[in-house]
Amino acid sequence: MGQTVVQKILAKACGLDKVAVGEIVEPKVDLAMSHENGALVINQFKEIYEGTELPVKVWDPSKIAIIFDHRVPAESSKTATNQMKIRNFVKEQGITKFHDIRGDRMGICHQILPENGYVRPGYVVCGTDSHTTSHGALGAFAFGIGATEMASVWTLGTALNVPVPPTIKVIVTGKLNQFVEAKDIILYLIGKISSEGANNKVIEFHGDTIKNMNISGRLTLCNMAVEAGATSGIVPADEETQKYLKFVAGVQDDIDLVTPDEDAEYDSIVEIDANTLSPQIACPHTVDNVKPIEEVSGITVNQIVIGSCTNGRLEDLKTAADILKGNKVAEHTRMLIFPASGKIYQEAMKLGYFNTLMEAGAVVANSGCGPCLGIHQGALGDGEVALSTTNRNFKGRMGNPKSEVYLCSPAVAAASAIMGFITDPRKIQLND
Repeated sequence: MGQTVVQKILAKACGLDKVAVGEIVEPKVDLAMSHENGALVINQFKEIYEGTELPVKVWDPSKIAIIFDHRVPAESSKTATNQMKIRNFVKEQGITKFHDIRGDRMGICHQILPENGYVRPGYVVCGTDSHTTSHGALGAFAFGIGATEMASVWTLGTALNVPVPPTIKVIVTGKLNQFVEAKDIILYLIGKISSEGANNKVIEFHGDTIKNMNISGRLTLCNMAVEAGATSGIVPADEETQKYLKFVAGVQDDIDLVTPDEDAEYDSIVEIDANTLSPQIACPHTVDNVKPIEEVSGITVNQIVIGSCTNGRLEDLKTAADILKGNKVAEHTRMLIFPASGKIYQEAMKLGYFNTLMEAGAVVANSGCGPCLGIHQGALGDGEVALSTTNRNFKGRMGNPKSEVYLCSPAVAAASAIMGFITDPRKIQLND
Protein backbone atom coordinates (compact mmCIF):
# COMPACT_ATOMS: atom_id res chain seq x y z
CA MET A 1 0.00 0.00 0.00
CA GLY A 2 1.26 3.47 -0.90
CA GLN A 3 1.99 6.40 1.40
CA THR A 4 0.23 9.73 1.96
CA VAL A 5 2.19 12.98 1.89
CA VAL A 6 2.52 13.07 5.68
CA GLN A 7 3.67 9.45 5.83
CA LYS A 8 6.39 10.21 3.29
CA ILE A 9 7.52 13.33 5.15
CA LEU A 10 7.68 11.53 8.50
CA ALA A 11 9.46 8.51 7.04
CA LYS A 12 12.19 10.69 5.56
CA ALA A 13 12.52 12.74 8.78
CA CYS A 14 13.01 9.49 10.71
CA GLY A 15 15.41 7.92 8.22
CA LEU A 16 12.92 5.19 7.35
CA ASP A 17 11.57 3.81 4.07
CA LYS A 18 7.98 3.81 5.29
CA VAL A 19 5.88 4.52 8.36
CA ALA A 20 2.50 3.09 9.26
CA VAL A 21 -0.53 4.96 10.58
CA GLY A 22 -0.52 4.80 14.37
CA GLU A 23 3.21 4.18 14.62
CA ILE A 24 4.99 6.43 17.18
CA VAL A 25 7.94 8.23 15.64
CA GLU A 26 10.45 10.93 16.55
CA PRO A 27 11.11 12.97 13.39
CA LYS A 28 13.90 15.49 12.99
CA VAL A 29 12.47 19.02 12.95
CA ASP A 30 13.28 21.38 10.09
CA LEU A 31 11.74 24.47 11.67
CA ALA A 32 10.56 25.27 15.20
CA MET A 33 8.47 28.42 15.60
CA SER A 34 7.26 30.45 18.59
CA HIS A 35 5.84 33.93 19.12
CA GLU A 36 5.56 35.85 22.41
CA ASN A 37 4.94 32.56 24.19
CA GLY A 38 8.61 31.90 23.50
CA ALA A 39 9.18 33.46 26.95
CA LEU A 40 7.50 30.40 28.49
CA VAL A 41 9.49 28.06 26.25
CA ILE A 42 12.71 29.74 27.42
CA ASN A 43 11.78 29.02 31.04
CA GLN A 44 11.11 25.35 30.25
CA PHE A 45 14.25 25.10 28.12
CA LYS A 46 16.54 26.45 30.85
CA GLU A 47 15.00 24.09 33.42
CA ILE A 48 16.28 21.16 31.34
CA TYR A 49 19.85 22.29 32.04
CA GLU A 50 19.43 23.02 35.76
CA GLY A 51 21.88 21.00 37.86
CA THR A 52 24.08 20.15 34.87
CA GLU A 53 27.33 21.59 33.60
CA LEU A 54 26.17 21.48 30.00
CA PRO A 55 26.18 24.74 28.00
CA VAL A 56 22.65 26.14 27.62
CA LYS A 57 22.49 26.07 23.83
CA VAL A 58 19.69 25.30 21.37
CA TRP A 59 20.34 22.42 19.00
CA ASP A 60 20.45 24.57 15.85
CA PRO A 61 19.74 28.33 15.98
CA SER A 62 19.21 28.45 12.21
CA LYS A 63 16.15 26.21 12.55
CA ILE A 64 14.34 28.30 15.16
CA ALA A 65 12.03 31.20 14.27
CA ILE A 66 10.52 33.63 16.77
CA ILE A 67 8.03 36.30 15.71
CA PHE A 68 6.31 38.93 17.84
CA ASP A 69 2.71 39.16 16.64
CA HIS A 70 0.09 38.61 19.35
CA ARG A 71 0.70 41.80 21.32
CA VAL A 72 2.41 44.34 19.08
CA PRO A 73 3.30 46.93 20.13
CA ALA A 74 3.34 45.71 23.73
CA GLU A 75 0.16 46.61 25.62
CA SER A 76 1.53 46.11 29.15
CA SER A 77 4.74 46.10 31.16
CA LYS A 78 4.44 42.31 31.53
CA THR A 79 4.34 41.80 27.76
CA ALA A 80 7.17 44.29 27.22
CA THR A 81 9.32 42.49 29.81
CA ASN A 82 8.68 39.11 28.18
CA GLN A 83 9.57 40.53 24.78
CA MET A 84 12.78 41.94 26.25
CA LYS A 85 13.56 38.50 27.69
CA ILE A 86 13.12 36.92 24.26
CA ARG A 87 15.31 39.56 22.59
CA ASN A 88 18.12 38.80 25.03
CA PHE A 89 17.74 35.03 24.48
CA VAL A 90 17.74 35.39 20.71
CA LYS A 91 20.96 37.39 20.88
CA GLU A 92 22.62 34.91 23.25
CA GLN A 93 21.68 31.92 21.09
CA GLY A 94 22.44 33.45 17.69
CA ILE A 95 18.87 32.97 16.39
CA THR A 96 18.59 34.96 13.14
CA LYS A 97 15.01 34.11 12.15
CA PHE A 98 13.77 36.67 14.65
CA HIS A 99 11.10 39.21 13.73
CA ASP A 100 10.89 42.05 16.20
CA ILE A 101 8.50 45.01 16.19
CA ARG A 102 9.87 46.64 13.05
CA GLY A 103 7.69 47.84 10.20
CA ASP A 104 9.77 46.10 7.55
CA ARG A 105 10.00 42.73 9.33
CA MET A 106 7.02 42.36 11.62
CA GLY A 107 3.92 40.37 10.94
CA ILE A 108 1.90 37.33 11.97
CA CYS A 109 4.05 34.23 12.38
CA HIS A 110 1.95 32.20 9.95
CA GLN A 111 2.55 34.79 7.22
CA ILE A 112 6.18 35.56 8.06
CA LEU A 113 7.29 31.94 7.71
CA PRO A 114 6.06 31.35 4.15
CA GLU A 115 6.83 34.77 2.69
CA ASN A 116 10.42 34.56 3.94
CA GLY A 117 10.98 31.07 2.58
CA TYR A 118 11.41 29.53 6.02
CA VAL A 119 9.02 26.68 5.10
CA ARG A 120 9.63 24.26 2.23
CA PRO A 121 7.79 21.22 0.89
CA GLY A 122 8.65 18.10 2.85
CA TYR A 123 9.61 19.97 6.02
CA VAL A 124 8.58 18.96 9.51
CA VAL A 125 7.44 22.21 11.13
CA CYS A 126 6.26 22.56 14.71
CA GLY A 127 5.07 25.69 16.43
CA THR A 128 3.72 26.77 19.81
CA ASP A 129 0.51 27.90 18.15
CA SER A 130 -2.42 25.75 17.06
CA HIS A 131 -2.63 27.45 13.65
CA THR A 132 0.84 26.19 12.72
CA THR A 133 -1.26 23.93 10.48
CA SER A 134 -1.18 26.87 8.03
CA HIS A 135 2.19 25.86 6.65
CA GLY A 136 0.85 22.68 5.13
CA ALA A 137 -0.12 25.06 2.30
CA LEU A 138 3.48 24.72 1.15
CA GLY A 139 3.52 20.94 1.35
CA ALA A 140 5.02 20.68 4.84
CA PHE A 141 3.83 18.62 7.79
CA ALA A 142 3.14 21.45 10.22
CA PHE A 143 1.54 21.03 13.64
CA GLY A 144 1.13 22.78 16.97
CA ILE A 145 2.81 21.74 20.23
CA GLY A 146 3.04 23.05 23.80
CA ALA A 147 5.83 25.00 25.48
CA THR A 148 7.31 21.97 27.26
CA GLU A 149 7.38 19.98 24.02
CA MET A 150 9.02 22.91 22.24
CA ALA A 151 11.70 23.12 24.94
CA SER A 152 12.62 19.51 24.15
CA VAL A 153 12.71 20.32 20.42
CA TRP A 154 15.07 23.24 21.11
CA THR A 155 17.25 20.79 23.04
CA LEU A 156 17.20 17.70 20.81
CA GLY A 157 16.05 18.86 17.38
CA THR A 158 13.43 16.13 17.23
CA ALA A 159 9.72 16.01 18.00
CA LEU A 160 9.04 13.34 20.61
CA ASN A 161 6.31 10.68 20.53
CA VAL A 162 4.55 11.76 17.33
CA PRO A 163 1.81 9.33 16.21
CA VAL A 164 1.67 8.91 12.43
CA PRO A 165 -1.80 10.33 11.72
CA PRO A 166 -4.41 8.90 9.38
CA THR A 167 -5.36 11.21 6.50
CA ILE A 168 -8.69 12.47 5.20
CA LYS A 169 -8.61 13.20 1.48
CA VAL A 170 -10.71 16.23 0.53
CA ILE A 171 -11.36 16.62 -3.19
CA VAL A 172 -12.67 20.02 -4.33
CA THR A 173 -13.72 20.28 -7.96
CA GLY A 174 -15.30 22.95 -10.13
CA LYS A 175 -15.05 26.70 -10.47
CA LEU A 176 -15.84 29.00 -7.56
CA ASN A 177 -18.54 31.57 -8.27
CA GLN A 178 -17.86 35.30 -7.93
CA PHE A 179 -17.17 36.30 -4.31
CA VAL A 180 -16.96 32.69 -3.18
CA GLU A 181 -13.49 32.11 -1.79
CA ALA A 182 -11.17 29.63 -0.09
CA LYS A 183 -12.62 30.72 3.26
CA ASP A 184 -16.04 29.51 2.12
CA ILE A 185 -14.61 26.11 1.17
CA ILE A 186 -13.04 25.53 4.57
CA LEU A 187 -16.05 26.83 6.49
CA TYR A 188 -18.31 24.54 4.46
CA LEU A 189 -16.00 21.58 5.14
CA ILE A 190 -15.89 22.24 8.89
CA GLY A 191 -19.67 22.57 8.96
CA LYS A 192 -19.97 19.30 7.05
CA ILE A 193 -17.62 17.13 9.15
CA SER A 194 -17.91 19.08 12.46
CA SER A 195 -15.26 20.59 14.72
CA GLU A 196 -14.21 17.08 15.77
CA GLY A 197 -14.51 15.40 12.40
CA ALA A 198 -10.77 15.36 11.76
CA ASN A 199 -9.53 14.86 15.32
CA ASN A 200 -5.89 13.66 15.30
CA LYS A 201 -5.96 13.30 11.52
CA VAL A 202 -4.49 15.18 8.60
CA ILE A 203 -6.63 16.83 5.93
CA GLU A 204 -5.01 16.48 2.50
CA PHE A 205 -6.53 18.79 -0.14
CA HIS A 206 -6.92 17.73 -3.78
CA GLY A 207 -8.93 18.52 -6.91
CA ASP A 208 -8.77 21.00 -9.76
CA THR A 209 -10.17 23.80 -7.56
CA ILE A 210 -7.18 23.43 -5.25
CA LYS A 211 -4.73 23.03 -8.12
CA ASN A 212 -5.92 26.36 -9.54
CA MET A 213 -5.81 28.09 -6.13
CA ASN A 214 -2.95 30.41 -5.18
CA ILE A 215 -0.91 30.03 -1.99
CA SER A 216 -2.95 32.69 -0.24
CA GLY A 217 -6.08 30.56 -0.56
CA ARG A 218 -4.23 27.40 0.38
CA LEU A 219 -2.93 29.07 3.54
CA THR A 220 -6.53 29.87 4.47
CA LEU A 221 -7.56 26.22 4.02
CA CYS A 222 -4.70 24.79 6.04
CA ASN A 223 -4.91 27.49 8.70
CA MET A 224 -8.45 26.46 9.59
CA ALA A 225 -7.94 22.71 9.27
CA VAL A 226 -7.31 22.71 13.01
CA GLU A 227 -10.87 24.01 13.53
CA ALA A 228 -12.06 20.59 12.37
CA GLY A 229 -9.71 19.03 14.93
CA ALA A 230 -6.99 18.20 12.42
CA THR A 231 -3.37 17.74 13.45
CA SER A 232 -2.46 19.42 10.18
CA GLY A 233 -3.80 20.43 6.80
CA ILE A 234 -1.68 19.88 3.73
CA VAL A 235 -1.75 20.70 0.03
CA PRO A 236 0.67 18.49 -1.93
CA ALA A 237 3.37 20.72 -3.40
CA ASP A 238 3.11 21.53 -7.11
CA GLU A 239 4.06 24.19 -9.66
CA GLU A 240 2.14 26.86 -7.74
CA THR A 241 4.21 26.06 -4.65
CA GLN A 242 7.43 26.37 -6.64
CA LYS A 243 6.33 29.65 -8.17
CA TYR A 244 5.47 31.17 -4.79
CA LEU A 245 8.71 30.10 -3.16
CA LYS A 246 10.80 31.41 -6.05
CA PHE A 247 9.08 34.69 -6.87
CA VAL A 248 7.54 35.70 -3.53
CA ALA A 249 9.81 34.10 -0.93
CA GLY A 250 12.98 34.41 -3.00
CA VAL A 251 14.00 30.77 -2.60
CA GLN A 252 16.65 29.81 -5.14
CA ASP A 253 17.39 26.27 -3.89
CA ASP A 254 16.02 23.19 -5.59
CA ILE A 255 12.61 22.28 -4.20
CA ASP A 256 11.64 18.66 -3.60
CA LEU A 257 7.94 18.18 -4.29
CA VAL A 258 6.47 15.51 -2.02
CA THR A 259 3.28 13.99 -3.42
CA PRO A 260 1.15 11.04 -2.28
CA ASP A 261 1.31 7.66 -3.96
CA GLU A 262 -1.58 6.84 -6.26
CA ASP A 263 -2.47 3.89 -4.06
CA ALA A 264 -2.14 5.77 -0.77
CA GLU A 265 -4.65 4.64 1.83
CA TYR A 266 -6.99 7.28 3.26
CA ASP A 267 -9.12 7.22 6.37
CA SER A 268 -12.01 8.72 4.39
CA ILE A 269 -12.71 10.80 1.30
CA VAL A 270 -14.82 13.96 1.23
CA GLU A 271 -15.90 15.53 -2.05
CA ILE A 272 -16.97 19.17 -2.49
CA ASP A 273 -18.52 20.68 -5.61
CA ALA A 274 -17.23 24.25 -5.74
CA ASN A 275 -19.82 25.20 -8.36
CA THR A 276 -22.63 24.88 -5.84
CA LEU A 277 -21.05 26.84 -2.97
CA SER A 278 -22.38 30.19 -1.81
CA PRO A 279 -20.67 32.40 0.78
CA GLN A 280 -20.61 30.63 4.15
CA ILE A 281 -20.97 32.06 7.65
CA ALA A 282 -19.85 30.44 10.92
CA CYS A 283 -22.38 31.56 13.52
CA PRO A 284 -21.82 31.96 17.28
CA HIS A 285 -20.35 30.32 19.22
CA THR A 286 -18.68 27.47 17.34
CA VAL A 287 -16.77 27.32 14.08
CA ASP A 288 -18.82 24.36 12.84
CA ASN A 289 -22.13 26.22 13.25
CA VAL A 290 -21.96 27.05 9.55
CA LYS A 291 -24.83 28.33 7.43
CA PRO A 292 -25.05 29.64 3.86
CA ILE A 293 -25.28 33.41 3.80
CA GLU A 294 -28.86 33.24 2.56
CA GLU A 295 -29.90 32.03 6.03
CA VAL A 296 -28.20 34.79 8.06
CA SER A 297 -28.36 37.89 5.86
CA GLY A 298 -29.66 40.97 7.63
CA ILE A 299 -28.10 40.50 11.07
CA THR A 300 -26.87 43.89 12.31
CA VAL A 301 -23.10 44.15 12.78
CA ASN A 302 -21.24 46.59 15.05
CA GLN A 303 -17.68 45.69 14.07
CA ILE A 304 -16.10 44.30 10.91
CA VAL A 305 -12.59 42.82 11.05
CA ILE A 306 -10.46 41.92 8.03
CA GLY A 307 -7.08 40.44 8.83
CA SER A 308 -5.39 37.72 10.91
CA CYS A 309 -3.33 34.72 9.81
CA THR A 310 -6.43 33.46 8.00
CA ASN A 311 -7.32 36.40 5.76
CA GLY A 312 -4.89 39.29 6.13
CA ARG A 313 -3.05 38.80 2.86
CA LEU A 314 -2.75 41.12 -0.13
CA GLU A 315 -5.46 39.30 -2.09
CA ASP A 316 -7.85 39.73 0.84
CA LEU A 317 -7.16 43.46 1.07
CA LYS A 318 -7.66 43.83 -2.68
CA THR A 319 -11.04 42.10 -2.48
CA ALA A 320 -12.13 44.46 0.30
CA ALA A 321 -10.85 47.54 -1.54
CA ASP A 322 -12.56 46.54 -4.79
CA ILE A 323 -15.92 46.18 -3.02
CA LEU A 324 -15.57 49.33 -0.88
CA LYS A 325 -14.31 51.58 -3.68
CA GLY A 326 -16.67 54.56 -3.92
CA ASN A 327 -18.73 53.32 -0.97
CA LYS A 328 -18.82 54.16 2.74
CA VAL A 329 -18.80 52.02 5.86
CA ALA A 330 -22.22 52.22 7.54
CA GLU A 331 -22.44 54.87 10.26
CA HIS A 332 -23.15 52.46 13.11
CA THR A 333 -20.40 50.02 12.04
CA ARG A 334 -16.66 50.04 12.75
CA MET A 335 -14.29 48.46 10.23
CA LEU A 336 -10.80 47.37 11.30
CA ILE A 337 -8.03 46.20 8.95
CA PHE A 338 -5.02 44.20 10.17
CA PRO A 339 -2.54 43.24 7.39
CA ALA A 340 -0.77 39.94 7.99
CA SER A 341 2.76 41.34 7.57
CA GLY A 342 4.78 44.49 7.09
CA LYS A 343 5.55 43.42 3.54
CA ILE A 344 1.83 43.12 2.78
CA TYR A 345 1.25 46.49 4.46
CA GLN A 346 3.82 48.16 2.20
CA GLU A 347 2.43 46.53 -0.94
CA ALA A 348 -1.14 47.49 -0.05
CA MET A 349 -0.02 51.11 0.41
CA LYS A 350 1.75 51.16 -2.96
CA LEU A 351 -1.30 49.73 -4.69
CA GLY A 352 -3.67 52.24 -3.08
CA TYR A 353 -5.76 49.68 -1.19
CA PHE A 354 -5.41 51.49 2.14
CA ASN A 355 -6.36 54.82 0.62
CA THR A 356 -9.55 53.27 -0.74
CA LEU A 357 -10.35 51.52 2.54
CA MET A 358 -9.69 54.60 4.68
CA GLU A 359 -11.73 56.85 2.40
CA ALA A 360 -14.58 54.42 2.96
CA GLY A 361 -14.18 54.79 6.73
CA ALA A 362 -12.06 51.77 7.67
CA VAL A 363 -9.28 51.97 10.26
CA VAL A 364 -5.98 50.43 9.16
CA ALA A 365 -3.82 49.16 12.04
CA ASN A 366 -0.31 47.73 12.17
CA SER A 367 0.29 44.17 11.04
CA GLY A 368 -0.37 41.64 13.78
CA CYS A 369 -3.05 39.43 15.29
CA GLY A 370 -5.19 42.41 16.34
CA PRO A 371 -8.57 41.53 17.89
CA CYS A 372 -8.46 37.82 17.01
CA LEU A 373 -7.79 37.03 20.67
CA GLY A 374 -9.40 40.17 22.06
CA ILE A 375 -6.38 40.77 24.31
CA HIS A 376 -4.82 43.75 22.63
CA GLN A 377 -6.97 45.61 20.10
CA GLY A 378 -10.56 45.70 18.92
CA ALA A 379 -12.40 44.15 21.87
CA LEU A 380 -16.21 44.18 21.72
CA GLY A 381 -18.69 45.82 24.08
CA ASP A 382 -21.52 44.02 25.86
CA GLY A 383 -24.11 42.79 23.37
CA GLU A 384 -22.10 43.81 20.30
CA VAL A 385 -21.83 41.69 17.17
CA ALA A 386 -18.67 41.28 15.09
CA LEU A 387 -18.29 39.86 11.60
CA SER A 388 -14.70 38.77 11.12
CA THR A 389 -12.36 37.03 8.68
CA THR A 390 -10.50 35.47 11.62
CA ASN A 391 -10.56 31.77 12.44
CA ARG A 392 -12.43 31.36 15.75
CA ASN A 393 -15.71 32.61 17.15
CA PHE A 394 -15.77 30.98 20.59
CA LYS A 395 -17.58 32.89 23.31
CA GLY A 396 -15.27 35.66 24.51
CA ARG A 397 -12.84 35.18 21.63
CA MET A 398 -12.89 38.89 20.77
CA GLY A 399 -12.48 40.00 24.36
CA ASN A 400 -16.03 39.81 25.70
CA PRO A 401 -18.17 36.73 26.53
CA LYS A 402 -21.25 38.98 26.30
CA SER A 403 -20.68 39.57 22.57
CA GLU A 404 -21.10 37.47 19.41
CA VAL A 405 -18.65 36.76 16.58
CA TYR A 406 -19.58 35.55 13.10
CA LEU A 407 -16.88 34.32 10.71
CA CYS A 408 -16.81 35.01 6.97
CA SER A 409 -14.68 35.74 3.91
CA PRO A 410 -13.17 39.16 3.07
CA ALA A 411 -15.80 39.66 0.36
CA VAL A 412 -18.67 39.16 2.80
CA ALA A 413 -16.95 41.36 5.39
CA ALA A 414 -16.52 44.24 2.94
CA ALA A 415 -20.08 44.04 1.59
CA SER A 416 -21.48 43.88 5.12
CA ALA A 417 -19.44 46.92 6.17
CA ILE A 418 -21.24 48.99 3.56
CA MET A 419 -24.70 47.89 4.60
CA GLY A 420 -24.13 47.56 8.35
CA PHE A 421 -25.57 44.05 8.42
CA ILE A 422 -24.54 40.65 7.07
CA THR A 423 -24.78 41.05 3.31
CA ASP A 424 -24.22 38.80 0.32
CA PRO A 425 -21.42 40.45 -1.69
CA ARG A 426 -23.05 39.26 -4.90
CA LYS A 427 -25.77 41.88 -4.26
CA ILE A 428 -23.33 44.81 -4.08
CA GLN A 429 -22.89 46.97 -7.18
CA LEU A 430 -19.16 47.46 -7.79
CA ASN A 431 -17.83 50.90 -8.78
CA ASP A 432 -15.19 51.26 -11.48
